[in-house]
Amino acid sequence: MNRIERAGLALLHRFDPERAHALSLLALQTGLAPLPGPVTSPRLATTLAGLSLPNPVGLAAGYDKNATVTGPLSRAGFGFIEVGAATPLPQPGNPKPRLFRLTEDRAAINRFGFNNDGMEAIAARLAARTRTQVPVGLNLGANKTSPDRAGDFARVLARCGPYVDFTTVNVSSPNTERLRDLQGPAALAAVLQGVMEARAALATPIPVFLKIAPDLTDEDLARIAEVTLACGLAGIIATNTTLNRDGLHSRHAGEAGGLSGAPLFERSTRVLARLSQLTDGRLPLIGVGGISTPEQAYAKICAGASAVQLYTAMVYEGLSVAARVAHGLDQLLARDGHASITDAIGTRRNHWL
Repeated sequence: MNRIERAGLALLHRFDPERAHALSLLALQTGLAPLPGPVTSPRLATTLAGLSLPNPVGLAAGYDKNATVTGPLSRAGFGFIEVGAATPLPQPGNPKPRLFRLTEDRAAINRFGFNNDGMEAIAARLAARTRTQVPVGLNLGANKTSPDRAGDFARVLARCGPYVDFTTVNVSSPNTERLRDLQGPAALAAVLQGVMEARAALATPIPVFLKIAPDLTDEDLARIAEVTLACGLAGIIATNTTLNRDGLHSRHAGEAGGLSGAPLFERSTRVLARLSQLTDGRLPLIGVGGISTPEQAYAKICAGASAVQLYTAMVYEGLSVAARVAHGLDQLLARDGHASITDAIGTRRNHWL
């Protein structure tokens, strides 16, 4: 991180977290944020569920909720980008304040509740974007007051699917009441069946991923893996935020919502490794949760991930963290004699089991 970015972060931290988030998006929209351009190498370039990635370090959903800065983000060093979550109808989300920095813990708690502009506005922005070598995906959500939450995911995919490269079914946010109930086998199968039918109706079907919570038992994970494989999904994203609060020190530790950032790293990586064991290479996995360094990204890959995502790290390390992690990951692969990221996937999975 250079002095300009360090000063910019210090300034943003003077504002409340949600306002700072909006200002960072504005900086990208207006060209004020320095961007390194795509980061790639023969070791980093990889294929994920048929998607060609310049590198395996992606941006998790939640930062660009409304697909307003996909162009700048594609030049920020990420290998792929996920926007959203999008719901059929616009919704304001939960009352403010709903985003909290846990600086002592290098973490954040949010209870946004799928605040977004709705699928019509988001589809229009995605349709107008200039496509690049960096794939852009959409996180699918459900409206809080919907009488058919299971059907909401399919509706968003049918509307926005033509304009993205992949999509993610998000049944793991803790901030929409009873949403995580859809992770049960019968409910999940119904959701995924509708989504896969909507996918099949697209002129060009795209990969569909499932994003799961970290607060699941081994039995839950086994059922989810079974349903995911049976439905023909492209892979699983492990994991979303946690409700666990063990070991936190910040004064905001007791706030309701999902915890992300450094405290999530071990919990999410153990879930990832267990899923890798359960699926035995039959499904690509994307590791997310607590990544802020090349070593942590590498650990996720060695635990079984084919690619990784980050988000909360940008709060403390700046936007340049994506390029730093990608470059550092390249060096770690070279150090261990790997010709490509594929060679490293799952090589240290047993460490986390």
